[in-house]
Parts: sequence; C-alpha cells; structure tokens
Amino acid sequence: MEKIKPPSVAGTFYSESAEKLKQDISFFQNDEDNILSSYSRAVIVPHAGLIYSGNLAYLGLSALKKNLKTLFIFAPAHKMYFEGISLTSYDFWQTPLGNVEIDKKINEELKEFGFINDEAYKQEHSVEIQLPLIQTIFNNVKIVPVLIGKTDYKTISKIIEKYYDNEDLGFIISSDLSHFLTYDEAKKEDYITAHLIEHLDIESFKPEMACNSTGIKALMNFAKMKNFPLLVCGMFNSGDVTGDLSRVVGYGAWALYEGEKNAFIKKYYSNFILELCKLSIKSAYEPINEKIEVPLIMKQNGASFVTLEKNGSLRGCIGSVGATRPLIQDIISNAQNAAFKDPRFYPVQKDEIDKLKIAVSLLSNPSPIQFKDEEDLLSQLIQDVDGLIIKDKEKSAVYLPSVWKQLPNKKDFLNNLKIKAGFTPDYFSNTFEAYRFRAEYIE
Repeated sequence: MEKIKPPSVAGTFYSESAEKLKQDISFFQNDEDNILSSYSRAVIVPHAGLIYSGNLAYLGLSALKKNLKTLFIFAPAHKMYFEGISLTSYDFWQTPLGNVEIDKKINEELKEFGFINDEAYKQEHSVEIQLPLIQTIFNNVKIVPVLIGKTDYKTISKIIEKYYDNEDLGFIISSDLSHFLTYDEAKKEDYITAHLIEHLDIESFKPEMACNSTGIKALMNFAKMKNFPLLVCGMFNSGDVTGDLSRVVGYGAWALYEGEKNAFIKKYYSNFILELCKLSIKSAYEPINEKIEVPLIMKQNGASFVTLEKNGSLRGCIGSVGATRPLIQDIISNAQNAAFKDPRFYPVQKDEIDKLKIAVSLLSNPSPIQFKDEEDLLSQLIQDVDGLIIKDKEKSAVYLPSVWKQLPNKKDFLNNLKIKAGFTPDYFSNTFEAYRFRAEYIE
C-alpha cells in the first residue's frame, strides 16, 4: 500500500484551497518578463510563506531546467534536533495540488549518508513550501526530501557531487537569510551574505547568515570545485512585503551556472548593455527621463571596456582591467569616457551618436602568468583568446583579445604592447610582470 504524507503547513504557509493556491501562484507567473530561460540545475531559494517569499522562490525555481526528472530538496530542520540528515519513508507527498512522488531509488541510496526519520517532517515547512511551486513549474517531477540536522557541509556537497553527472537531476537548497534584524540591519547583513555566496567564500560564511547555512556552503563548495559561478536571481526581505521594518527576515535566490558569469551576462543582457551605453552618451546632451530597471547581476563588481567606431574607424576606447565597482557603473563611466575623454579624439558630437558602432568587452579577473623568460611567456599566450596586461616599474599597458586580429603574431603582439606601455620592443627585465584575462564581446 502506498504511503502518502499529508500536508503539514497547508492553511498556514500557503492556502489549503487548490483554487486559491493556483490563483496565488498565478501572480508569480505574471512576472514572466523577469524570468530568464531555464539554465541551471542547482538553486538556492527562500522558504517563507508564499505571501512573503513565494515570488522570489518561484523566480529561483524557474531558473532550473524544465526537463529535470528528480529534484533533491536540501532543507534545514526547524522543529527537531538531530545529527546528520533525515530521509523519509513516504512514497508520495500530498499538497492541495495533488501528490508529488518521492524518488524511492535515490532515497534508498542516500541511507549511506543519513537515516529515515519521518517524525522530523511532521510539522516542518522548509521542504513542503517548495512543492506547490514545483508542481506548477514542472510536469511529473519526483523529489528527494533531505532534512539537514547538525552535520558538516561537506556531507551535502558529496551528495551533490555524487549525483550531479546525471543530467536528469536538479538540486534545491531551501533557505532564508538573516532573521529578526531591523530592516536596515538586515539589508546590510544580507548584502554581505550575498557577496560571500557570489565569491564562494565558504570560510567567511557564518551560521547566523542563513537558516540553512550548511546547504548553502555545500553548494558553494561544489561550485568552487567545478569553477561555476552562483548568480543572483533576486533579493529582498519581509519588510518590503509587510511594511514592518522592526523585525524582518531576509530572502535571496541564486542559481548555479555551468559557464562563466560574463558569458551569462552576454547571453541575457547584451541589448540592455548596448542601450545603456547609448543612453549614457546621449545624457551629455539631453536629460534621460526613462526609468531603467537594473538587473541585480549588473550591480555586482565587474570590469569592462567600451569601444566606439564610426565609419569603420576607431572613435574612442576606454576601460577598466580590474573589477573595483559595480559593473553597471563601470559600463556607464567607460561609455562616457570613451565618447568624451579619450585623449586621442575630440569629444563625440550630438549628431554623431546615432552613427556610432558600440562594442563592450566584459573582462574576467586577470591572473598572473609565471614565466622564466620572454620566450616562455610567448609560449603560454593563447592567440585570439588571451588579453594581456604587462607591468614593470611604473609603466603598464593592456591589449584586449580583439587586438589579435590586427597583430596575429605573438611576438608582434607583445612588442607592440611594450611600445604602448612606453618600453622599447626588445625591453625585458627580471621584474617584468604579465597577466592574462578573457573577454566576452557584445556589439
């Protein structure tokens, strides 16, 4: 006989009426313009009541690929203390929208990491609150509920690592952020938390930053091993919903991306970036009244170069090689400087703006190249891929990877960069430094 778990928090964390629940979730679906195409197999989403964080959880879960067949839900145990992880013996989990099947095969395999403990699930909301959203977004997907007690994050990371090669599987980390701070305190604390998540800084991540810090650190650890970024989908807190700013709970959603962050930005935000450059240049001549909604990912630090061409000729190029400010500020500043402050050209005139071809390069963080001599340095350069920064004493210069089109010979590439820095082509010394970086081009 099938064993079905009845809902524990229907009527409190979400409506016990199927029709009302569908209606509530439909409001999240009306935000489709803000939901990117499915691209991830692992997300961090909040687990408060649907009226508080449901729209953000829906946004985060919508980042998951829609062809997934089973979803792990790693959630913190709020109601019962135990060590390790708790699994369930149920076959299905019931919600007002129907039953969700539990993947019994994987559940059985996970007994090497934990134990069956149905009692821990009886009044727990951190798994169940995700289910109506999952039922709405996915068709016939199975789940593997995993309640996390007192355990090391590496245990959860091992589970993700063990199953990640199976592309039918997805992973959900269910977690809220700061708890019961004032609105301003929470915003400050959650900003620090977001910074640590996005920089995969496991060591600095403290338990009080999130109620499922173990699960979050596990995904950070896995992302670090794979060299994948965790990209922010959205953030706010309960004060933004209720208006009560005295004691709030923070919410955030992130998605694992199997590639570089700049490639993601190029894929989804190229048009936004090019339009931003054009508006930034136009603002020197006329006020811009248009309200611009800035994606959160553009508020993370980034480095860019903005290149302007007119009739096939360079008209200005200014950029940054280090990510020292939010990417949106970097792009706006570099667009304006390329148009009006490149010392090689007179400022762009108003009637030229619509004739400009705009290109933006999004730069990765520079990494030092270790070499014993110039020949060794040249042998390590990857043509058409590497951008190069050279430094010695107080002189430095940078070439974007696009310069390989004009200088395809490695020796010429380096020698011309030396001249740009103020050295002679044959200059070299034992204090000579070189750094490589990659770039994503938008034009």
